[in-house]
Amino acid sequence: MKDSTKITILVFSIVAALALLALYSTFLDSSSLLASVGKVEKVYFADHISPAHQAVIDKFNKKYVGRIEVVPVDLPFSKFSTNERKELLARSLRSKSDRLDVFSVDYIWTPRFAKWCVDLTPYFSREEQQKIIYPAIQSCSKDGKLVAMPLYIDIGMMYYRKDIINRLPKADEWHQTLRSSISWDELLRLVGLLGYTNKPFYLFQASDYEGLICNYFELVKSIDSSAFRGNTIDLRAPAARQALQFMVDLVHRYRISPKNVVEFDENKSYDYLLENDAVFVRGWPNFLENYRKVYRDTSKFTLIERAALPHFEGQRPTSVYGGWNLMVSKFSTKKEAAIEFVRYLQTEEAQKTMFEIGGYIPVNQKVYDDSLYCAQHSDLNYYRALVERGFHRPFLDDYTRISDIIAHFVHRAISKEISVDEALSQASAMIESKALLIK
Repeated sequence: MKDSTKITILVFSIVAALALLALYSTFLDSSSLLASVGKVEKVYFADHISPAHQAVIDKFNKKYVGRIEVVPVDLPFSKFSTNERKELLARSLRSKSDRLDVFSVDYIWTPRFAKWCVDLTPYFSREEQQKIIYPAIQSCSKDGKLVAMPLYIDIGMMYYRKDIINRLPKADEWHQTLRSSISWDELLRLVGLLGYTNKPFYLFQASDYEGLICNYFELVKSIDSSAFRGNTIDLRAPAARQALQFMVDLVHRYRISPKNVVEFDENKSYDYLLENDAVFVRGWPNFLENYRKVYRDTSKFTLIERAALPHFEGQRPTSVYGGWNLMVSKFSTKKEAAIEFVRYLQTEEAQKTMFEIGGYIPVNQKVYDDSLYCAQHSDLNYYRALVERGFHRPFLDDYTRISDIIAHFVHRAISKEISVDEALSQASAMIESKALLIK
């Protein structure tokens, strides 16, 4: 099935789902509905509705009972890739539909979606914005206007099987090295020390989507710390070539990553780790919390430990920021109620709930100022340390066009369909010509 056809089906699916929700509410209790006209505003919120999301929705609905009811519209990562969600939401907003009131977007899409969303500047004072950690609030503005508020921030990291590392002499030292950041040379040396030659060792996401961009940009930035300054992307720079060649080599030269990484998004890479006893996987902070609730066999979860991403010798460890921002559709007929929900999600209560249930990294500074809370949640301090050395993907109006092109050609290079030089040359030419990639 072509991607365009798939996206069209997804658009109809979400519209149908919303229509069914409305019909269900009507037939469930029509007399009650009539009695509540003008009192209860239903706010439709589209996101990946995890148990943590549902918990904060339930708390909000209880707090605002009789006034506002948030109705979740679930777009699970198991069914929709980040890129599919992007196109699904964009098409809905282009149609000027008032079906959705609040939705979340990968923070890097914020500039693209700004034209369809409410300017939040009048609703969140400078003091309120300053309560949000800087890397998160930094992603919420466009042309001097506040167009989004963050729900949570992510940071690229690695997971590993600690029971396998425990086979090594001086295992405690290896654990400490991994936690602070192991060099790529050391990680490659572990293949022989552990006897993992020709076995799945290091997993990453190389499917043709935004997750591949995160993997690629992390390597570029790790090679050249000045990369992406001034919100620029230079695929002709030496670091761009070295990074892509390294990704190709992980699969085809060192053979520590299986060839089917070109099919992996995050969930597929996590599945492969658990099913094939791979040692390392690149991922995001809430892998274990989310999988604990949906994966059929959690017996190996206690064997998995968190670590920083590897770095190149002589270079500073770094990771790309991820995370999702909340935006209010300018086509919504319930803007004030929608903004009230967005405001609640910034609170210390909501942020702690999201972290405790789903492992989502808080954006409210007050959470980190609570020393007792941080002492009770040691992972939070570790995540914050990783966030301190993170970096943003470039904030560009046409970022999605550019990233689609880069992901396509990087994916083809890792698949050995074209050479590294051909991939970067063709991607550069297409970006500079302002062409749009049609998949």
